[in-house]
Amino acid sequence: MSVNEKNALFFLLMLNQSAHAEPAVEFNIPAQRLPAALNQLAKQGHLQMLYDGPTVQGKQSPALIGHYTAQQALQNLLADSGLSYTFTADRTVAVKADTEKPNSTQANTLPTVKVTDTRLYDATDPYNTDYTLPNATAGTKTDTPIIETPLNVQVISKQVLKDQQAITLGDALKNVSGVVVTPITNLGNNRFDNGGISATNITLRGFQSQTYFRNGFRLQQGAGARELANVEAIEVLKGPAAVLYGLVEPGGIVNVVTKQPQATPYYSFNQQFGSFDNYRTTADATGPVAGHEDLLYRLNVSYQTTSGFQDFTGKDDVFVAPVFTWLISPKTQATVEFEYNRQHAGIGSSLNPYINGQLLDIPLSRNYGEYSPAVTETFFGGINWSHQFNEDWSLKHRFSVNQQNFNSPSYLQPSGVFGPDIFAAIVGLNSAPYSGLPVIRQSASNVFQNNTYSTNLDLVGHFDTLGLKHTLLLGGDYYRINNLGNVIRPPVDEFSTIDPFNPVHPGVPVQLTRNETILNSQQQIDQYGLYLQDQIKLPYEVHVTGGFRYQNLHQDIQNIDTTGEIALSRTVQSQDAVTPRFGLLWHPQQWVSLYANYSESFGVNTGLVFISEGNFASVAPTSATQYEGGIKTEFFDGRLRATLGYYDLTKTNTAVSDPDQTHNCGQGPGSCSLAIGEVRSQGPELDIQGEILPGWNAIATWANVDVRVTKSLDSNTLVSDANGNGFKVGDRLFNVPRNTASFWSTYEFLAGDLKGLKFGGGVNIQEGAIGAGGLNFSNTLPPIKVPGYATLNLLAAYSRHIGKAKITLQLNVDNLLDKRYYTSINGSLNDPNAQIFGAYAAFGAPRTFLGSINIQY
Repeated sequence: MSVNEKNALFFLLMLNQSAHAEPAVEFNIPAQRLPAALNQLAKQGHLQMLYDGPTVQGKQSPALIGHYTAQQALQNLLADSGLSYTFTADRTVAVKADTEKPNSTQANTLPTVKVTDTRLYDATDPYNTDYTLPNATAGTKTDTPIIETPLNVQVISKQVLKDQQAITLGDALKNVSGVVVTPITNLGNNRFDNGGISATNITLRGFQSQTYFRNGFRLQQGAGARELANVEAIEVLKGPAAVLYGLVEPGGIVNVVTKQPQATPYYSFNQQFGSFDNYRTTADATGPVAGHEDLLYRLNVSYQTTSGFQDFTGKDDVFVAPVFTWLISPKTQATVEFEYNRQHAGIGSSLNPYINGQLLDIPLSRNYGEYSPAVTETFFGGINWSHQFNEDWSLKHRFSVNQQNFNSPSYLQPSGVFGPDIFAAIVGLNSAPYSGLPVIRQSASNVFQNNTYSTNLDLVGHFDTLGLKHTLLLGGDYYRINNLGNVIRPPVDEFSTIDPFNPVHPGVPVQLTRNETILNSQQQIDQYGLYLQDQIKLPYEVHVTGGFRYQNLHQDIQNIDTTGEIALSRTVQSQDAVTPRFGLLWHPQQWVSLYANYSESFGVNTGLVFISEGNFASVAPTSATQYEGGIKTEFFDGRLRATLGYYDLTKTNTAVSDPDQTHNCGQGPGSCSLAIGEVRSQGPELDIQGEILPGWNAIATWANVDVRVTKSLDSNTLVSDANGNGFKVGDRLFNVPRNTASFWSTYEFLAGDLKGLKFGGGVNIQEGAIGAGGLNFSNTLPPIKVPGYATLNLLAAYSRHIGKAKITLQLNVDNLLDKRYYTSINGSLNDPNAQIFGAYAAFGAPRTFLGSINIQY
């Protein structure tokens, strides 16, 4: 071979080697625990990883900053760890131990790292930036992969909360189809104002609820205003959930998963600032206590102050949540957790005059009431422990207490716009100080206390029978709920007034010299439940889930006189029911599942049925049945998930007014009910969330909710909802839009000069609805309508590593086009005979800017 031929051959060999050489990738991974570092290496290097979770637990990794090939990055990250790696495929890496000796540090760490399918996953890693989480506990209580759960379960990750700068639970739930959050509009109506002991309703599949769950623990009040400083993720289980959770509305439940202690120290500080003097400071710290690896802590705190976009609705909000975990042994651990939240707020008035069939075009900032301070104070405490008997059987026990107190000593809020004749008749004056229509304000002093006590015991076992794999759950729970309420107001002939067109505060006082107690109530509810659930994996990737619950309820409701000793009225109810659930799922390929389920639920009616004179009984409990089917898909190794489902949900035995107005059930003629009403909700739902390409995340939702009354005694008998609103057959439920949709997307540059830059945005769309109380059943007046709307939101952020710290600057703009819209309308009145005009219309927030500086290390 000639010299030229040898040179040519050498050149070709070098060219071929260069063509197949692995390119270097820029990595920026701080020193931290090894599972979290491997998670970031897989994400930044676009790798798939396999490993046995306990093998890497308790190990630390050095920092990895610079340009490396995948092999170089792995060698540096695994140095001195006693682990090695092999490439099982082009971009798939298996990490394993060099020796089979057990890891001595395994007993001192929490089992938080899992291998899901083919990718490394640590859902609780503070640095985890995924939009999708593979598992959820809300559907089955057994931490089952969502792709293998025959129920419609959606999860909002903490990264979504960070990107959208969500402050309350109501902010976060717009990322799930079929969920609408609406304020209780006579108490408060803006993003920064809780405004009362239960400021919002959560509507799932058309049914309202004020209940949400915290790590599976039932909480009755303040759902939409729940602080998110210590929230790891938010799970939404759609459809009846009575089998595992007892008495809940059939539309579904919301479960808040809180942050737990970590074995590796982590610290975060976040300062937010924005429109309406909104300042919010949060901090997060976790790690071993004083170097003891068997005793871990986590502390989340936040403080927020804001003036709100409505006059007189400023708020100060303090939140503290410490958690301690004791790793007693490799198989036993105990956790003690607390929460304290104190909100001092001005109660917002959402009264909007409704004159001649139209809402008055008033400024968003207008408040017809005066400054009405209120304090909501919440204490939560809980202890839970678990023991792993062996690889297959475990036991978990929990006891929790939640106490919430609401006190508004000076409450002056509008009750309507009265015509001159009725105003003169009530107040004893002629036409007030103006010739127009005065806004009537009534004073009140409100004191409420709500206490919830709970204990729960779950036994989980894994075993095989005849080649079938079982996951068995056997459990029981007990709840005691005590509610106390006291409302003091002046007599009906004592009011304060203000001009609806040109309000000048503090308005015109009219007497306001006498007070009387109009409500003094006590309520005690005892709930007992036993449940059994079996998840069976059959051949050909068929999964069957079945179970049932026995529920027993005892309820004692009393209205007490002003002395607090004599019961003016009392209702005692004892009810029980058995509710089943069955689900079937086929998982033929890793990326797709087909599912169907049938479930039932059990609810409470508070009315009374007439039997004979002086003899009446409790209304039978409500029940609900649901049929649902759909398809779930996962792409890109589970980083992108989509769920398309269709449900048919019917709530039966809803209370209707007894048509015989002579029947007296202790509160006068016409006070009896019958449990014969029926409400049906049905429609399709679509949820898409996750990573489309590296750095590109998106969320898309759509729901078509057709919820209406389908059965009553006759065409003139009204069916009542939980708020006392009346409906005829064929009527849609109030404040439930037929169509809702949302889209949110972000893109982050992962390499190059723009690395760390993120931008995004989204849109929230809601079709119009019928306002509550807006229907006139004589059909002489048109119903009041809640107009549909669409709002645009934007995000811009920049992150950079400085030493071991990651610093992020972020700006969010909500309602970019400053759209004027209502989220709901309640209590609308337009009666020419009574000359009362008014509606409680909840304004959506105007254009809002919210910036933040975040430091984590």
